[in-house]
Amino acid sequence: MSEYVLSVGMEVHAELRTESKMFCRCPVAFGGMPNTRVCPVCLGLPGTLPVPNRAAVQMVLRTALALNCQVPAHSVFHRKNYFYPDLPKGYQVSQYGETNPIGYYGYLEIPKLDGTTKRIKIRRVHLEEDTGKLLHLPGGGSGVDYNRAGVPLMEIVTDFPPDIEDPDEAKEYLVQLRQTLLYLGVCDGKMEEGSLRCEPNISVRLAGAETYGTKTELKNLNSFRAVQLGCMFEKKRQSELLEGGSKVVQETRGWNEQTESSFLMRVKESEQDYRYFPDPDLIPMEFTPEQIEAERAALPELPLAKSTRYQKDLGLSPYDAGVLTADRAWAEFFESAIGQGGDAKQVCNWMNGDFAKLLNEAGETALTSGEATVGKTSKVRPGHIVELTKLIEAGTISGKIAKEVFGDMFTSGSMPSELVKSKGLTQISDPAEVLAVCEEVVRENAGQAEQYRAGKEGLFGFFVGQVMKKTQGRANPALVQESLKKALETQ
Repeated sequence: MSEYVLSVGMEVHAELRTESKMFCRCPVAFGGMPNTRVCPVCLGLPGTLPVPNRAAVQMVLRTALALNCQVPAHSVFHRKNYFYPDLPKGYQVSQYGETNPIGYYGYLEIPKLDGTTKRIKIRRVHLEEDTGKLLHLPGGGSGVDYNRAGVPLMEIVTDFPPDIEDPDEAKEYLVQLRQTLLYLGVCDGKMEEGSLRCEPNISVRLAGAETYGTKTELKNLNSFRAVQLGCMFEKKRQSELLEGGSKVVQETRGWNEQTESSFLMRVKESEQDYRYFPDPDLIPMEFTPEQIEAERAALPELPLAKSTRYQKDLGLSPYDAGVLTADRAWAEFFESAIGQGGDAKQVCNWMNGDFAKLLNEAGETALTSGEATVGKTSKVRPGHIVELTKLIEAGTISGKIAKEVFGDMFTSGSMPSELVKSKGLTQISDPAEVLAVCEEVVRENAGQAEQYRAGKEGLFGFFVGQVMKKTQGRANPALVQESLKKALETQ
């Protein structure tokens, strides 16, 4: 079989975290009874006039700047015409043109396995309104829920020719983009609820060929895995078509999670079919240099930059830095702990290990000390973890005791030093006291001691375990090692 090269362009739709819809005051929420969050404006009834949502415009502007885009001084809305029942007006308010969208000619950096990054160019970041949702009714037939119609929707489209050339890159692009949107606070990123949807445009061509192949669009993928598998499947499907002498048809395809395969939905429309023209009911948007620079200055440190800084300045591994920066609140918790004097590696180990496990089991979230407690949140604050690591560093408690203390402080919210004091968990670091326990253990296990002296050195771990059992895990581990060797040699 000939060698085929994959090319993937990405269209990502992100519902914005506004309180109301794009052109009316209907509330934005997930779920609920169908058609209970609608009004004459979002239903497209005659005589209604839309009013743009300022917060939505600011969110798209913020995203465009975070994605290194240019921002026009003058931007207008367009009508995108097509006739499906999920569009009550018969058209969708969107944006059209090369340099008209709120953001254009940008890029997003994604990490590569070799530690470098790859730049994925972005053609445009534009603002539009979401459509309604088609329903299959229990008694047969179809219906439409317009609760989602008119919700502010941001579309982010990569450039052509595509920079993404394998399924892993497609997945990583979506991972980085989602994290960026979460850090900016413009989208909740809940792919399972449809607030972030990805539509890869996939084509293949013979290796060395300059002309790109005919693309197919996979519609509304809602997981990183689906994006990766979808690209893999389409590469195989299209390559086999071309090898067999058939042609790839430009079409829109759905994705079946159960069979991990795509299926035909409809033949893809061309740009001309949409008959774009400026919306006469909406005034142009104007962006001043002062407004743009103010938004740029307010941008947070983004996840890839933060991960790189953690590796370079704090000595964390790429994996640890990636876990810490995957969620903005988790990264803020970490930085709060570091700001209170915690050792970066130790804090990271406790957070990504025991703390993450307990949070997951309890269904709780972590908060920094400066945040208000809302919902089911953990009683553990950054200061708890910092104090725990300092108790270990000072030799006051052992690592084994620290795990016990962590569990208790997670449940009670008490500070580690209080728990250590009240439960008498202070580490035994007196050499004479530890030696006495070691000698006692050797006397009680004379048979094993003889076997050890005869060359069965694997029994040393047995003696360590016995000493720790007698001291309830409080003996200084390093001192136990030293004292046991002495006791085994002299008795």
